[in-house]
Amino acid sequence: MNKFILAIDQGTTSSRSIIFSSEGSIEAIAQKEFPQHYPSDGWVEHDPEEIWQSVLLTLKDVFNKCQLTPKDIASIGITNQRETTLVWDKQTGKPVYPAIVWQDRRTSPLCRELSEDTALVEYITNTTGLLLDPYFSATKIAWILDNVDGAREKAEAGQLLFGTVDTFLIWRLSGGKSHKTDATNASRTMLFDIHNQKWDSKLLDTFRIPEVMLPEVLDCAADFGCLDESILGTALPIGGVAGDQQAALVGQACFEKGMAKSTYGTGCFMILNTGDTPLKSENRLLTTVGYRLNGKTTYALEGSIFMAGATVQWLRDGLKLIDDAAESEALAQRARRDNGVFLVPAFTGLGAPYWDPDARGAILGLTRDTGISEIVAAGLQSVCYQTKDLQKAMESDGARPTTIRVDGGMSRNDWVMGFLADILGADVERPEVTETTALGAAFLAGLQVGVFNSVSTLTQCWKSDSIYSPRLSKSERDHAYKGWKNAVNRIRCS
Repeated sequence: MNKFILAIDQGTTSSRSIIFSSEGSIEAIAQKEFPQHYPSDGWVEHDPEEIWQSVLLTLKDVFNKCQLTPKDIASIGITNQRETTLVWDKQTGKPVYPAIVWQDRRTSPLCRELSEDTALVEYITNTTGLLLDPYFSATKIAWILDNVDGAREKAEAGQLLFGTVDTFLIWRLSGGKSHKTDATNASRTMLFDIHNQKWDSKLLDTFRIPEVMLPEVLDCAADFGCLDESILGTALPIGGVAGDQQAALVGQACFEKGMAKSTYGTGCFMILNTGDTPLKSENRLLTTVGYRLNGKTTYALEGSIFMAGATVQWLRDGLKLIDDAAESEALAQRARRDNGVFLVPAFTGLGAPYWDPDARGAILGLTRDTGISEIVAAGLQSVCYQTKDLQKAMESDGARPTTIRVDGGMSRNDWVMGFLADILGADVERPEVTETTALGAAFLAGLQVGVFNSVSTLTQCWKSDSIYSPRLSKSERDHAYKGWKNAVNRIRCS
């Protein structure tokens, strides 16, 4: 049996193809960036053809970077930017409108209008685990059907298909033979009943979306179709699919209840495995599908932070305090301990658990002794404090994280990871392979075709690179966090 797996990681700014061995090590990576388009204030779009061409390029280029050929691949896994919405013609495969990206806010007026119906808002949360927000796919689909000439009529006649990016890629990769998605991506549409694991007819009626448009929902490891032979010269099974944050949960081998992963990229997404019980958050976290294997659903709580790595970018490009993000670690190490400076990076409002779009950023606690080191350190600490906010929210919902596994660019900063452990009061683990999103897709694809025998096999593939343990006492930790909460309250009241 072939022991190599090809993962397609289709993100918001680039597409990547990564080949993994059966031990979870990386054999080769190919990447291609593509542009985002901003046709109006608050609108964010992608050209579906640019996404498709970037994926095709990396699929072919990755084999130029190693000694392997497509015939060495046992299966393909796909992970993707979630919630981004595409609608295309069933016969031609041509999109009727550009992809509306998860960041897009054009449907805010519709969400405000619908939010006046408190019973509907409660129904959405109880059924889907989500909040009524433009972030999710439902209102994006409705906008396309209402604003593209002839789209609604074609949709009702069964001539149009909807999909998140995974579904669109599966359709194209299979030559139009497979219209499928997985339970994690379905759970981000605001149309999926996460309790009964099916599309919800009431929500489809609410948003006037014909069910015939929607893909079949499968487990995360399943038969999603076959790569058309014309693409790489050989037919390959597509065996694993998961949205990017859930794929990272799998890639971090967080298979036990209470385990959590936190990804530090532009923003931060923290997901906690809650087992076979969906916990309804009382703290505005999202209840979602963590993964679904062999027909069994594992649920998760998710919290999102808008500004993580983006805060460091602002220190570099906005304040010009550093020339390179890597300089931040050395500067932070020189900062005075417990200097009382707090940077609240609410440049676009605050994410979970506040969900305050009107909050704005501030630096508080400045004195004559404050220097560049203290401000940079405060910027890095803000990411850790925001993670603490998520941890506290999860605890209030009755699900304390027992293990925190980290990935993403900021996870390579030892100073940040040390402070994160301090403020969380928990061990923080960084894996040897930090490409955990793509690795999760590879794990799922490998499970489907027998490269991996079980979830326990995947757990054995995960290897720790570093463990950061808390050094602060509880009183020191509580004092520091109290200062952060005071800073947040001040910018929310201004």
